[in-house]
Amino acid sequence: MTDNKHLPAGRYHYEDITVGNWFETGRMVITESHIVQFAGLSGDFFDIHMDDQFARDDGFEGRVAHGLLGLVLADGLKNRASTQLAAIASLGWNSWSFRKPIYIGTTIQARVEIRSKRLTSKGDRGIVGLGFNLKDCKGDTIQEGDNLLLMRV
Repeated sequence: MTDNKHLPAGRYHYEDITVGNWFETGRMVITESHIVQFAGLSGDFFDIHMDDQFARDDGFEGRVAHGLLGLVLADGLKNRASTQLAAIASLGWNSWSFRKPIYIGTTIQARVEIRSKRLTSKGDRGIVGLGFNLKDCKGDTIQEGDNLLLMRV
């Protein structure tokens, strides 16, 4: 049975999508390089990200990727997915939750769902509410939250 809410590969404008549509991104493996480069970019060199023994002493399996790195990569996975939304700009992120740690070697993938949509007051653009579910290779939710996206009509 085909799920008519699934958006197959292609480019979609505001009028092409409905609430409930969804797509999944490709996958990527988190590497030590991701963590080190994000620490350099953000200035966040907190020990849990940089010191394996420190992380283990606090009960983790090893160094933990920055929570915001997960959010950034979720958005990047969306932007390079085979299903493309005709986006203009991100308007904000809301209620982002860190459910599980992301370790070096974790494979991540995002499911993106259209949760709301409305036209701007001028009616020449659309504002779409996206729900993100960032999962690991076992399908467990690592992070989740919402994004408002300004789209072409």
